[in-house]
Order: sequence, then C-alpha cells, then structure tokens
Amino acid sequence: MGRACGGRGRGGLGGAGSPQVRQGIWAHRREETWSGSGFGGPVSLCLPSPPCDRSRVWAEPCLLPTATSKLSGAVEQWLSAAERLYGPYLWGRYDIVFLPPSFPIVAMENPCLTFIISSILESDEFLVIDVIHEVAHSWFGNAVTNATWEEMWLSEGLATYAQRRITTETYGAAFTCLETAFRLDALHRQMKLLGEDSPVSKLQVKLEPGVNPSHLMNLFTYEKGYCFVYYLSQLCGDPQRFDDFLRAYVEKYKFTSVVAQDLLDSFLSFFPELKEQSVDCRAGLEFERWLNATGPPLAEPDLSQGSSLTRPVEALFQLWTAEPLDQAAASASAIDISKWKTFQTALFLDRLLDGSPLPQEVVMSLSKCYSSLLDSMNAEIRIRWLQIVVRNDYYPDLHRVRRFLESQMSRMYTIPLYEDLCTGALKSFALEVFYQTQGRLHPNLRRTIQQILCQGLGPSAEPSVEQASAGADSEVDADTPALLLGDEAPSSAISLRDVNVSA
Repeated sequence: MGRACGGRGRGGLGGAGSPQVRQGIWAHRREETWSGSGFGGPVSLCLPSPPCDRSRVWAEPCLLPTATSKLSGAVEQWLSAAERLYGPYLWGRYDIVFLPPSFPIVAMENPCLTFIISSILESDEFLVIDVIHEVAHSWFGNAVTNATWEEMWLSEGLATYAQRRITTETYGAAFTCLETAFRLDALHRQMKLLGEDSPVSKLQVKLEPGVNPSHLMNLFTYEKGYCFVYYLSQLCGDPQRFDDFLRAYVEKYKFTSVVAQDLLDSFLSFFPELKEQSVDCRAGLEFERWLNATGPPLAEPDLSQGSSLTRPVEALFQLWTAEPLDQAAASASAIDISKWKTFQTALFLDRLLDGSPLPQEVVMSLSKCYSSLLDSMNAEIRIRWLQIVVRNDYYPDLHRVRRFLESQMSRMYTIPLYEDLCTGALKSFALEVFYQTQGRLHPNLRRTIQQILCQGLGPSAEPSVEQASAGADSEVDADTPALLLGDEAPSSAISLRDVNVSA
C-alpha cells in the first residue's frame, strides 16, 4: 500500500487512488503495492478529458482537445490487447498526463499515471509507440521489476518486445517491422559511434561507483534487450506459446524484483524440451554471451514482413545516391513521400544522414525537392532534415534551423542539432540561438547545451547569463553564419544523439 502527501497549492493527479484534500494539503492513498523504480505525480493546472472506460487524458486546456482526439478509444484498445497477451491489468486506471515540452524525458510510466511530453503530440506514429511502450511497462517494469540498475534490459527489453506484440495485434506485422527496422538502424548507428567493445553495449552492464544510472538508459538496453527476448521467443517456435510463458512469468513474479537468472530459469522450466536441448549453451548464442558480450545483438529478427514499407525507402535512397544526379532527382521527385508513414520518411532521412556530408549539388536538389514539404511535417521529420542541413553546411536553409530551435524546448529535439552545429563550422550560430532561447529551457537541458558549446573553447568559456543578455539582442543574417568562436572546433559530438525512446 502506498501513501503520499504534498504541500499547499494546486491539486495533484494520482491515477486510481483516492486523494483527500484538507486545508490546502492533499493526501493520496493507494491500495496496490508495487516494486517499481520510482513514484511521481504532477502538480499543475491540468484538465481531464471526459471519463472513458478506465483511461483519462490530463493536459493543459489548450492541449486537451488535441490529446483527447488523438487517443480517444485507443488506450482501451491497447490495454485490452495487452491483457489478452499477458493477463489482467493490475493497476485499476491508466491515465495519461501531457507535460510541457521542457520535461526532460519523452515518457515515464508510473502505476496508474503515465507522463508524456506534449511535443510528441505532433507525430501520431511516435505517440502511438510511446504510449504502447508505457502500457507494456504495466506488466514489465511495474508489475515485475528489475532488481538492479545493471539489468535495465529486464524492464526495457521485455517492454519493447511486448510493445511490438501489441502493435502487431493492433496494426499488423508490416508496421511493427518498419518501426523495428527504424530502431535497429539507430542501434547500429550508436554502435558505430561507441565502438563494438564499449562496455555499455552489454546487457548486464557494470555500474561503477559514481556512475549516473540514467547513463545506462541507451539503445542497447531497449533494442539489444529486445533482440534477446525475440531470440527466446524463436527458440520455442511459436509467439503465442511465448506469450503464455510471459503471462506465467508475470503471474509468478508480480510485485517483486527479479534478476536475469530468474527470467531464464523460468523460461527453461516452462519449456523443458528446450532445457533438454541445452539451448542456453548453443555455440555463439549462449545465454551468458547474450548477457555479457559487448557489441551488437548476436541475432536479429526477420523483418521481411515489413518489406512493403521498407523497400520504397531503400529505393528512394538509392535514387538520390545514383549518377547522373539530374536523372536521379527527376525520378526521385516523382515519388510522393507525403503519403508515407512517419517511420518511412524518418528512415529515409536517417539514411541520408548516415551518408553525410553529401555533394553540395545533391543537398541543393534535396532542398529544392523536399524542404518546403518537410516544413509541414512533424518534429521527428523536421529535425532529421535540419541535421542534414547542418552536417552539410547548407546555409540557405539555416533559417529553418533557427526557427526550429526557437520553437523547441525538448531535449530530443535540441541536443542533436546543437551537437551537429558545434561539430562543424557553425558554433557561433549555435551560441547566438542559445543566447536567445536559454531562458525557456529546462535547467538540466541548458547545462547540457552549455557543455556542448564549450567544447574546444577552454575551461573558462562556458556561456553565462550575462553573455546571454548581451547576445540576445544581436542580429545575424540567417543565411550567413558568424565565424567560429575559438581556434578549435570539436572533432565529434560529446554525447550520443538523443534517440526517441521511452522510459
């Protein structure tokens, strides 16, 4: 049973519990116990959507109609699909609160109440995936929790697997394979940045003294963990049988904390024929190697069911990298990407990012073909195009970079651009935009951007509030960046691109 008390002021949202208010002090009592890794509750001026089954949306008045329309009926559909797969939902209500864009995490599940940043409302597909991922945490993460920070994959890998089982049941295998291909592309991109011997690429990563546990929340936790869980599902030969196993696993360990050996022992006990075959010791695919080897996943899922969606992406990318350019551009411009799914367009732009720097004539043709169209798309698409602009020093579109950074307060939509700006020849442009916007940024995000801006400038060069006040009034032609501040530009970004993954 849980109990929380808050101070005087505005009301708190607490999901399925029963808040009591006395003389401006609120108290919240929960009937369920849980072994979750955290507790949270928002305190702000939020309004609820009309009651609907067991789910409500909470948001600021200006956001509530959009949030309600995008999620109306869908949350109950996802909860019902998850219950069919993994057993009863244990937490009573499943409410969602949309927080300001400056909230430093994309999404965070708590029993009964999920936090999501409001900027994700721009992209229907990313919103769907983020909410379904948090729904999956109701079983994997909240009901059954990893016992240590060093095995976060037990929460995130299983939740990602469950998320994709739910999307397959709800939206079909092709969409699930497209989203998986998009995420695995990002995983391999992170692998190239870190190197295959990076210790954080282990599933059982060692948490050294003084290390911030949040630094262990990377794509390996999610996607390498998912690949291991998917591999286990393939060993039993039937996704439905594996669903039955996970349902039994949740029933056995609900409201407790587990380690990897608990999961694997339960798996082999549930499938004794696999234990007899010693599947845990297969050469090159040993369970121990899955857990403790660095590098990419030992095996990846078959995504051929998504080829109807991924094939056009690959074809368009090949057109833009073909010779001669004028013929390629003409053929490419005949393909209407406005009809594509968000994950298709994002995957296409990621491929172009991987190939950057591109020849200037290619970037010019890309801008002519897509720039205005992409302006009308969601932030997940726009940031990728703007990263292409920055990495290729394409000055005619820099005003779009400025406008984007002036409108975005979210970590996942700002850090990647600042890293790219400071890695290339546009650091002073980045400084000027930061001076003009820093007052609206979350303090943690502001400090991170300051660290990025200070790379290569010496120990006393961190931008200050006084500098910001002086710089905010300056005017610079958006198409002509100022000179680089300092003699040395950083050779690489100081941190990895914040990939949109949910907590």
